[in-house]
Order: sequence, then C-alpha cells, then structure tokens
Amino acid sequence: MAQLVFPRQAKGSLLTVDGKTIGSELIGQKFTNPRYFYGRPSAVDYDASNSGGSNVGPSNAKSLEEMGGRIEKVRKDNGLTHATPVPADLALTSASGLDPHISLEAAMVQVKRVAKARGLSELEVQELMQRYIEVPLLGFLGQERINVLRLNLTLDELSSRYLRPSTHPPGN
Repeated sequence: MAQLVFPRQAKGSLLTVDGKTIGSELIGQKFTNPRYFYGRPSAVDYDASNSGGSNVGPSNAKSLEEMGGRIEKVRKDNGLTHATPVPADLALTSASGLDPHISLEAAMVQVKRVAKARGLSELEVQELMQRYIEVPLLGFLGQERINVLRLNLTLDELSSRYLRPSTHPPGN
C-alpha cells in the first residue's frame, strides 16, 4: 500500500545526481569539507545499519570530553570566539545517530565558512539556506530545520552551474 500511496518515501526518499544515488534525505551523512554544511554528530559514525545513540548519561566523563571537543571544533572551523554559544545540535548526537537535519541556528553558524570556501557571499548562502527551511509537522510539532544533504547538493549544483565544477563529492 505504501508503494502505491507514497512511492518515493517507501523507496527510502533517495536523492540522485546525474542518475547516481547520493543518499537518502532521511539519513544523515558525514560532511567534513569546509565547502559543506556539517550535520549533527553521530554516535554510530553515520552507519545506517547500526542506528542508535551512545546510551551514556549526560554526566559520563567520556561523553562530556567528546562534546567539548565537538564544541571546540565547531568554534575553530567557523571562526567563532570562545564566548560564542554553539547550537546543541552541533555538539550533541541524536538518539538515532542518523539525524539528517540541523536547526536554523546551526546552519547560521556555518554560513561564513561555507560562503568563503565556495567563493560566494554570505547573503547568497543565507538566501539559499532559506529555501530549504522545513516547517514543523502540522505547523507546531518540532522546530524549523534544514536537511543538510539537500542543501549541500544544491550548493554543489549552484557551484557547478555558476562558478566552477565541484571537485569534492558530498561527504568529503
């Protein structure tokens, strides 16, 4: 029945570029290249066959150390001061370890880095980002968010169309 009513979703909501499957808009991927928006950290290293959280409490020493390292990396990569707050979704892993979305705040923190790496203005990147805002379910369940893979694929398309071909596939 799902194949009939929701065929795209039933087949995994796959995204393709030039006939090649790049990923699913439902499963987060690891992006490390400065040209890309980074997604939410994963406790399972984005392994879709091993979905799950870390199962440690918020006071676990190793977890706190990892979170502190993520916060410092976000600050360093994005030119933030030590006093600048880092959005929680760039520091904390999700329950599934595969969350494909980030908050608007997490995206805004990364605009300057992505714009500089791509030779775009910050305003161009912000305007593109605005096109990918997903509203809460039924208008009130959850928060506004951005699908990282969809946004990054559009950035690649924009770069290849107007600037220069991307030499980095998504995730690198």
